[in-house]
Amino acid sequence: MLVKLLKHYLRPYRGSITLVLVLQFVQTLAALYLPTLNADIIDGGVVKGDTGYVLKTGGVMLAFSLLQITCSIGAVYFGARTATALGRDLRAGIFDRVQAFSTREVGRFGAPSLLTRTTNDVLQVQMVVLMTFTMAAAAPVMMVGGVILALRQDVPLSGLLVAIIPTMALAIGLIIRRMGPLFRIVQVRIDKINGVMREQITGIRVIRAFVKDGHERRRFGVANDELMDVSLRVGKLMALMFPVVMGIVNVAGVGVLWFGGMRIDSGGMQVGSLTAFLSYLMQILMSVMMTTFMFMMVPRAAVCADRIGEVLETESSVVPPAAPKRKAGGGTLELRSAGFRYPGAEERVLTDVSLTARPGETTAIIGSTGSGKTTLLNLVPRLADVTDGQVLVDGVDVRDLAPEVLTKAVAIVPQKPYLFTGTIASNLRYGRPDATDEDLWQALEIAQARDFVERMPEGLNAPIAQGGTNVSGGQRQRLAIARALVHRPEIFLFDDSFSALDYSTDARLRAALVDQTRDATVVIVAQRVSTIRNADRIIVLDQGVVVGSGTHSELMDTNETYREIVLSQLTEEEAAA
Repeated sequence: MLVKLLKHYLRPYRGSITLVLVLQFVQTLAALYLPTLNADIIDGGVVKGDTGYVLKTGGVMLAFSLLQITCSIGAVYFGARTATALGRDLRAGIFDRVQAFSTREVGRFGAPSLLTRTTNDVLQVQMVVLMTFTMAAAAPVMMVGGVILALRQDVPLSGLLVAIIPTMALAIGLIIRRMGPLFRIVQVRIDKINGVMREQITGIRVIRAFVKDGHERRRFGVANDELMDVSLRVGKLMALMFPVVMGIVNVAGVGVLWFGGMRIDSGGMQVGSLTAFLSYLMQILMSVMMTTFMFMMVPRAAVCADRIGEVLETESSVVPPAAPKRKAGGGTLELRSAGFRYPGAEERVLTDVSLTARPGETTAIIGSTGSGKTTLLNLVPRLADVTDGQVLVDGVDVRDLAPEVLTKAVAIVPQKPYLFTGTIASNLRYGRPDATDEDLWQALEIAQARDFVERMPEGLNAPIAQGGTNVSGGQRQRLAIARALVHRPEIFLFDDSFSALDYSTDARLRAALVDQTRDATVVIVAQRVSTIRNADRIIVLDQGVVVGSGTHSELMDTNETYREIVLSQLTEEEAAA
């Protein structure tokens, strides 16, 4: 997967990659030529006492050194730019794919894992590419060139390379083999600690309210220790690698000096040649070390690439239509024998649900917890697609509608309203960027939010923290309702959107909504009977099946499920009033 990923995402940067490889090739050749020039200075200048030859050859060495430095700087510069661009493109690719996911795919991966894949996993792949361009690209040329030039200096002494290089490769291979599986465990443990931290930060109020600080510390400690344990195992292997490599390098150096000294003593080799051979040996072993360093990073990057590839290759279950259709205005919503089942689940969440909601009417959906109310609403804006039956808007299946048409026609206020980092104005304009300040104030007034926004010093420009954590739950719900009103859709979907409001605010808000939504289709999911008792039609769900439909008074007389729900909240007299 790593090769496949790099092949695809590095294709636009072929020119930069070619330039990096050329620069690395030139700087490596220059580095390889320097020991030969050094040997010439010793044998042809120092030994013979020829100062002019020393200066002349030294000038050539200086020129090659400058060439090496220039090419090295250029290779690192363009290599770093290309690796950084790769990281940017990978993150953008993951982001685009996740944005196309339905709730099914997001739930499958989980938010913590998606965050880790977008950040840490991409960084590991990016670092491998950076190290490849700045270090590993030169290693093969240095190794092959070093062997050839070492043979030019002395063939018998080069026989040592036959023993040294395979020994180093075997030692490194044994260590790398044990590191690969551990890197995969590291990424999984990072996912886990990410998830624990995210839960604790998000649920800090609950933790404090139930005095579970100690429990959460222990829970985080377990996740932290698990990550530490596997990281220590990886660290020990990495720590073992460098002493092994350096031990082989030092033993090789001693061997060269020992046998080289005997060659000089016998007259088969000159001092300058031994110096050059020793330099070439170090270059060869340095190239092996650079390759070793890459081998340390590649297993982890390969695991990260697999995880990135899983996201990029996962197709959303909500597929855009091949031939998008338009629709006539109106906003009639219809479900025909709609059913939904989560992947791998034995039971359906919704079974054979049929209902029609028309413009100018308020349709309410009520039922016990887990009866499928939220899932039903999610089918309309295609947060998930039905597995049976159809969902139609103005007679057109939502799966055939152009996405922008469906988005414009439907606005949903979710059960857990979410506000984005920015200002009140930027959040309200989320669905309609061209809305005026007057439109925003009007929506706030209808949503019963104008009073607390006016009390803020910055008004519409008051800052909103991530998730809307700097406003109360009721204020967050009212701002989310105002955002839907600014959107001006044909179909309003309120998923238990009034639960955080007191009864008087709830009543005022619903009364103000009547005029604003007079020509729109309104579907309300609620647990509070007082919120939906005046709806034109009430749908009663029980375990994903419609068990009743009618007005409040009709259902009180004919539907036992609805009657039980009502009497659990109201007295008989209040229910009949």
